[in-house]
Amino acid sequence: MADLKHLDQIAERVERLLLRHEELQRTNTLLQQQVQALQHERDTLKSRLNTARARIDALLDRLPGVSAALEGGTDSDPSHPERP
Repeated sequence: MADLKHLDQIAERVERLLLRHEELQRTNTLLQQQVQALQHERDTLKSRLNTARARIDALLDRLPGVSAALEGGTDSDPSHPERP
């Protein structure tokens, strides 16, 4: 009789462990989906950032004297003194 009770306790624990395992699997699946979504969002933001940088660089290249000032490390406009 004690063996049967002990066996029932073990079976109950195994059932609880199986349920917990299923819960953890579902949680893991949801977390993996979130990671994939965040990775996609990160990649999209990186792409947008690179595009914006390229556009800014193109605009800077169109401004007179900017490329020389950037290369020489001096400001081509004397009305704007260098900041300390």
